[in-house]
Amino acid sequence: MPYPIRLSFSLVLTGLMAAVAFGVEPEASVATPPPSEPPQVAVYPPSIQLGSARDFQSFVAVMSRPDGVTLDVTEQTTWTLAKEGLVKREGNQLLPLADGETELIASYQGTEVRIPVKVSNATARPAISFKKDVMPVLTRSGCNTGSCHGAARGKDGFRLSLFGFDPDGDYHRVTREIGARRINLAVPTDSLFLKKAAGSVPHSGGKLFGEDSDYYATLLEWLQNGAPQDPADAQPPAVTSVDFYPPQAVLEGENASQRFVAVANYADGTTRDVSRLAAFSTNNPTSTEVDAYGGVKAGARGEAFIMARFDTHTVGSQVLVLPKGLQYTAPPVTGNYIDELVGKKMQQLRLLPSEICSDEEYLRRVTIDITGLLPTPEEYHAFMNDNAPDKRAALVERLLGRKEFSEIWAMKFAQLLMIKSSNQVSYKSAFLYANWLTDKFARNVPVDEMVRELLTAEGGTFSSPATNFYEIERDTLKTAENVAQVFMGIRTQCAQCHNHPFDRWTMDDYYGFASFFSQIGRKTAEDYRERIIYDRRGGDVKHPVSGAVMTPTFLGDGAAQTSGKDRRAVVAEWLTDPENPYFAKSMANRVWAHFLGVGIVDPVDDIRISNPPSNPELFETLGDKLVEYKFDFRQLVRDICASEAYQRSVVANESNVDDTRNYTHALPRRIPAESMLDVVCQVTEAKDKFRGLPLGARAVQIADGRTSTYFLTTFGRSPRDTVCDCEATTDPSLSQALHLLNGSAISGKIGQGKVVERMIKDEGLNAEQVIERLYIRCLSRYPTDEEKKNLLVSVGEAANEQQGLEDVFWAVMNSREFVFNH
Repeated sequence: MPYPIRLSFSLVLTGLMAAVAFGVEPEASVATPPPSEPPQVAVYPPSIQLGSARDFQSFVAVMSRPDGVTLDVTEQTTWTLAKEGLVKREGNQLLPLADGETELIASYQGTEVRIPVKVSNATARPAISFKKDVMPVLTRSGCNTGSCHGAARGKDGFRLSLFGFDPDGDYHRVTREIGARRINLAVPTDSLFLKKAAGSVPHSGGKLFGEDSDYYATLLEWLQNGAPQDPADAQPPAVTSVDFYPPQAVLEGENASQRFVAVANYADGTTRDVSRLAAFSTNNPTSTEVDAYGGVKAGARGEAFIMARFDTHTVGSQVLVLPKGLQYTAPPVTGNYIDELVGKKMQQLRLLPSEICSDEEYLRRVTIDITGLLPTPEEYHAFMNDNAPDKRAALVERLLGRKEFSEIWAMKFAQLLMIKSSNQVSYKSAFLYANWLTDKFARNVPVDEMVRELLTAEGGTFSSPATNFYEIERDTLKTAENVAQVFMGIRTQCAQCHNHPFDRWTMDDYYGFASFFSQIGRKTAEDYRERIIYDRRGGDVKHPVSGAVMTPTFLGDGAAQTSGKDRRAVVAEWLTDPENPYFAKSMANRVWAHFLGVGIVDPVDDIRISNPPSNPELFETLGDKLVEYKFDFRQLVRDICASEAYQRSVVANESNVDDTRNYTHALPRRIPAESMLDVVCQVTEAKDKFRGLPLGARAVQIADGRTSTYFLTTFGRSPRDTVCDCEATTDPSLSQALHLLNGSAISGKIGQGKVVERMIKDEGLNAEQVIERLYIRCLSRYPTDEEKKNLLVSVGEAANEQQGLEDVFWAVMNSREFVFNH
């Protein structure tokens, strides 16, 4: 049949299948239940400390309705003090008057909340500190951002460290460069440092604050005091954490508002209201806007995360925005622990779940996800004829016992570990390394044990294949980055040059963690292709700013005791410890993303405060479950595949049609490159040949990342250049469609495999039976009556029956329903 006919026939069939596979069902009728519980009121912060005459503390009152909607009732609340004379209230702020303890009492519609207040050093007025007071003003005003003076070369002749990672250097540049022009201690108000920020003279950054602001007053007082540097023996206390209130807000209707309060906690036990010093932002400006002082205004329906950054700390709160007057009846939550947590989030967002998928859809979906293959016709009929109530669980159990499951996960980790031959890694090393991975998964070795063996590997890259981890990447800093990203989902790269602007990691954290990998030794073995990896017991990492030798330090968990030990063994034990806050959750999130199409934290290797989990409780629980299962992937897969969240249909309803993060309906996912080629070969019974593998081997079995084909490259196979999960892409593209339509990937394999020819000549099937067989083989379902009718007409118009049926085969394989897992 000529190409134009094939193309149009494929497009007609594709559209027909798309209407079946990806339709939208009508929303169920819902109603609002009458309120049954009285509203609750919370006041934030839950306690207040005022430690000097400069201190103040703002507060908010939040009412929670029975339906979960929250209201900022600060202005409607009656505020009193249990003991007068210790503090005074100005609006929603408390200021100190005298030392002592009292309570702030909030009264709202008969509900009373008492907040303890403690005042100390009420008459003391500490001198302005450069690090504690001036630096926060510079950061809050945006002076040290990358688009301003924090750029690598500064701006307009003035450079500051990005986000203030080098306060000592900043002090020198502010006070010592260009003499009396930048700061004028004789006439402080004439200092360019102050006048430009206040807009008194031309400033490319514009006016940052007025002369009547707190920020101006702080800088002016520091200049009037002689612009002192903080004494080396009297450094201000470090910020240990930042609290952000309220922890969650559910706003109803556009323009609904909520004020947030940020409180910094210092190492000396003091606190500070930093709501006017923190930098606020939102990850979804369509749903929420946030002003410079933490005031949030609701926009379109959706979910957002409001972040506050102060010092090296970034914190945030979840904000849900619901339409005004939305009527909703929460459906009953059924299923396992996963469904309880997913259902809870759905009810918060007033979403209705889609229906459970059919047996045919489940069979195809779970078989692709677990094995990377399609169910065979025999497996299809056996499953569809099975009337056992637990047949889905039994199917998962059978699939988990197949070697293809191990090969899928070995391939995924081979991508993350960048397994491929190069000028420094031989093909033999890459082959042995990949086989080592496959063997670990085949023997169901717990992932924590596998990672410990990998990180502590020593010996030859042939005799001990795991050592190739340190041969593929030899740079100490890159090795530390890769360990953090692959096994904890943390990207530390930003902290190499400056403190991370959107996470907690500092340069000290970065170089302290890198120190664990500074003593790796390498030498050539007897075979010149093999390298020996060993512990040198010598070598350090220095901080690029201070030049200090960095002590090996766990990320977010203090210094390590490494004296007389292999530093890698120390960090491996910490990393895989069940109490580690990152490892189990990161691994569980990767498993979840594989089966659901999107991670709870997404991307899966970018876990940070400013990229929060869509369902924090589920994120924590899956990590806990993986620990409980002693890091057995298979048990976690059983839980996921048994959940209703995984089993939902791709057919959306009106309430969840725009949802992509809360698992209210299944997401159609294009089959990954290697599995796509494997299923093409499976249904056509054609065989491919790859380097180092026998004829007919599967693409997922390819050991060397340099071994590829045009098909695999076009469909997004990972080049294994970095550890980023994003290197393997399943995004559909025009080149993929053209390759399937015009290339030999399908047409050539249909001719090579001779499937249709055998059905007609060897089995004696008629056209209708062949069409049914092809549908079951490719789509795990029978054709509809309309599809069958149209296809039989097309076959009848072909030059001969075999040609017409091969065209049907070609068209089915070019449909979205074949290319996508749904």
